[in-house]
Amino acid sequence: MTANDALIIGVGNEFRRDDSLGLQVAARIEARNLPGVEVLTHHGEGTGLMSLWRGRSLVVVIDAVSSGQDGGTLHVVNTRLEPIPAGWTLFSSHAFGLAEAVELSRDLDELPPALWIVGLEGKDFSHGQELSSEVAHALESAVTKVIELVSPMA
Repeated sequence: MTANDALIIGVGNEFRRDDSLGLQVAARIEARNLPGVEVLTHHGEGTGLMSLWRGRSLVVVIDAVSSGQDGGTLHVVNTRLEPIPAGWTLFSSHAFGLAEAVELSRDLDELPPALWIVGLEGKDFSHGQELSSEVAHALESAVTKVIELVSPMA
């Protein structure tokens, strides 16, 4: 891998139902073995995310979102052009999570040239490993979107 390869980071907790969607999307993409694409999973602690994307030219982070929309709704944010919407809750057990890492990277001028957030609206964040039916049905749309975003590199 080189710094010019695409990096996909699936964020989540496998034991909090829909919070695991980022991990599951990452696993589906990793199984496709796309050339020039590195796929990682992460628990979502912000400084760890910043270390992973530092020096990368194209990064896509997949995470569960709660904004009040229907479960399974797909959100895509180009962090170079817009901040993470204020109404989003990115599920994290960390006080310094994805949203804070994006904004600190922006302030430090360390934001990758292309950093996309692909969020899928979660519905159930209780304990367990099974996705809600709405998220399970929408998972492949997130996979398709992430592959589309990294396709110039793959």
